[in-house]
Amino acid sequence: MVTTISSSQLEKIKTHIASNQHMHGALLPLLHASQDDIGYVPEESYPFISKALALSIAEVHGVVTFYHHFRTHPAGKHILQICRAESCQAMGSEKLEADVKAQLGVDYHQTTADGEITLLPVYCLGNCACSPAVMMDEEVYGRMNQQKVAELISEVKHG
Repeated sequence: MVTTISSSQLEKIKTHIASNQHMHGALLPLLHASQDDIGYVPEESYPFISKALALSIAEVHGVVTFYHHFRTHPAGKHILQICRAESCQAMGSEKLEADVKAQLGVDYHQTTADGEITLLPVYCLGNCACSPAVMMDEEVYGRMNQQKVAELISEVKHG
């Protein structure tokens, strides 16, 4: 099996497997721990996870791809999420999405060429009263427009 993950990343995943495999419902905590530790859940880890949890590789893949939170490739230095829930759409998030995609030169689930920002959709940030909302890394911002998002992007890129 040709792998694109490092041996240290694989060892970290194996450590998470060992820590979680005997727990009931271990798959989600294991996936979260792996992503928290190395930044994503590499597809090369699926056979190890499936064997330890007595699941098929397809079941592991199905869970990873079902939940929008999980990534299968390394992300950029910063994660920008744009809310796509009804309240944000009613307040202009679709135009904001188009503007941000054009500004960054990427679509959802892609990372800018400089490796700085990965753009992701999110389906509610719980900030409906301040729509449209975005989340940069772990911080939620409300009442966003193209200019405010551009300023946020500039701030994380240039400090």
